[in-house]
Amino acid sequence: MENNFDVVIIGAGVSGCALFWTLSEYTDIKSVAMVDKCPNIAMVSSNVRANSQTIHDGSIETNYTAQKAKKVKLAAQKVTNYALKHKLQNQVIFKTQKMAIGVGDAECEFMQKRHQEFLSVFPDLEWFDKQTIKEIEPSVILGSDGKSDRPENVVGSGYREAWCAMDFEGLSKDFAARAQEKNPNNKVFLNFWVKEIKRNDDGYYLISKSGEVITAKFVLVNAGSYSLVLAQSMGYGTDLGCLPIAGSFYFVPDLLKGKVYMVQNPKLPFAAVHGDPDISASGRTRIGPTAIAMPKLERSKHWYSGISFELGKVDFHREVFGVLLDLLKDSDIRSYVFKNVIFELPYFGKRLFLKDAQKLIPSLKLNDIEYAEGYGEVRPQVVDRTQKQLELGEKKIITNKGVTFNMTPSPGATSCLQNAFVDAQEIAAYLQATFDKERFLRDLSPEELES
Repeated sequence: MENNFDVVIIGAGVSGCALFWTLSEYTDIKSVAMVDKCPNIAMVSSNVRANSQTIHDGSIETNYTAQKAKKVKLAAQKVTNYALKHKLQNQVIFKTQKMAIGVGDAECEFMQKRHQEFLSVFPDLEWFDKQTIKEIEPSVILGSDGKSDRPENVVGSGYREAWCAMDFEGLSKDFAARAQEKNPNNKVFLNFWVKEIKRNDDGYYLISKSGEVITAKFVLVNAGSYSLVLAQSMGYGTDLGCLPIAGSFYFVPDLLKGKVYMVQNPKLPFAAVHGDPDISASGRTRIGPTAIAMPKLERSKHWYSGISFELGKVDFHREVFGVLLDLLKDSDIRSYVFKNVIFELPYFGKRLFLKDAQKLIPSLKLNDIEYAEGYGEVRPQVVDRTQKQLELGEKKIITNKGVTFNMTPSPGATSCLQNAFVDAQEIAAYLQATFDKERFLRDLSPEELES
């Protein structure tokens, strides 16, 4: 059969593309296909407008423990090493300053303790006092009057220069191009929206909404918010639900020289507001993200359009609503949720968001900020219906039957090659193929190979 492959990857975002390249470069699998419902690669979460364009290595993410940061650092190094090895500097990967700051005595004390703890993971992490931050990021210290310094104490921890900004859309396309160049049997099928995955004698066949058919011995689903929908259509992951959280951004003038992150409220399962110079919109800094739950699997032009009825099948359960109600019982979370709903409203949203943004850049005025139309995307937060709680981070459903489902919210893009490393081992073992694990690590993570 013409469209018969050893492996089919569903989803041509950065995670799917990373696996596509990994299988092509480091295994003896004869044919791999990647399918996506969109007309091009990386058009949803991996699109350059859809994320903060950050390699999250754990050094400035204050919601990470040192243990998690150690793990994420190794994943991030793989992505960085890939980009540098293939000479993608200033095309896909960019060098800038990055820091996490504490504002006020309580946050400054937290940052001091965190910095000392994280030196064991990042021995070259630098400590910045208020005067040093003023030299590196003057807009963070400039007060609301635009003349004198802000009154609060501000400290920071980070790097004066690091390869930390990335165009994950460009990275995805580079992965895909190299995979096809490596093996002419590999193919990418765009505008292929998978309607059904069915079992056959040799593996599975995928049927698109337009009636096209592709067969595979192994199927790996890297379809973001759609992964759980596909899993449950096959009877897997029925104990899970999905809370889609949409993030938006605001533009401000070019006031930050690098990435500035803030201390996260430990009660909130979402990232604190941060500032990132936008690598796709010269002369502008993005502030965000906001976070709002919505019944959609991806963003669309209007809030009310694109509502997903597939999501209803996944989430129409008492336990999912129970998790939401439990979250809303906490006054901090309730206040955060309602505030973020207002952030999305014309006129009122901009005015309310300004107060949050001024903690980062005190001199901001209302006419300095502009809603970033068309920026941001939906991230799937998995709900464990059995435990009745949110499962933060990545989730994998392994069936041991030749089909695996990945759900990869942040830092899924940063961890794309680490996830590909794990998936490639599973796929090679299932197909009795060879995966050159040693060469993969030698190329992308020599530190792990040595240890």
